[in-house]
Amino acid sequence: MGNITAYIILIVAVVLGTASNGFAKGSQGFTLLLPSFLTAVSIVGCMYTLSLVMKSIPVGVTYASFAGLCIIATTIVGVYKFNQLPDIFTIIGMGLIIAGVLMVNLLGNTS
Repeated sequence: MGNITAYIILIVAVVLGTASNGFAKGSQGFTLLLPSFLTAVSIVGCMYTLSLVMKSIPVGVTYASFAGLCIIATTIVGVYKFNQLPDIFTIIGMGLIIAGVLMVNLLGNTS
């Protein structure tokens, strides 16, 4: 699998990871059946897609990229779905996370 394909699959993993975080919040401590089930299904799909990405991209780069992007995406979901507005320090931290993900992928050795 080429790097472009791996990065596309990584985006799918981020979407699934973000979805699982939203479903987990909606499950109210895993007391609601449907959101709990959707959390489990989406996290399994997320881990499967990450395992595919790790065939082409080193595990550290894969997970750093996944975690950083998932944090950003989950924060955006929190703003829109749960009305959780980040403060200035959170926004600055998110900017640093984005900078870190870009540095790892654009300047780091991903081969």
